[in-house]
Amino acid sequence: MKYRNASEILPDNLLKELQKYASGEILYVPSDKRRKKWGEDTGALHFYEQRNEAIRHKYFHLKIPIEKICEEYSLSDETVRKILYR
Repeated sequence: MKYRNASEILPDNLLKELQKYASGEILYVPSDKRRKKWGEDTGALHFYEQRNEAIRHKYFHLKIPIEKICEEYSLSDETVRKILYR
């Protein structure tokens, strides 16, 4: 984040309007870019969604015990239960 003098980049009428609300204060102007969710760029989000769906399928449809699922995916019992009951 870099700081720039508002008088150098804003038109006079907009600068005067801003000064009514925050004269002498530092303002943060957020970017207009949409922020991506965790894992969207790397594909991790998709990977974990697919893995979790496979775990649910194995437990609820194929009736595979939680202990076997834990071994197969190298996950703790608690983690598998969180995935199943979300």
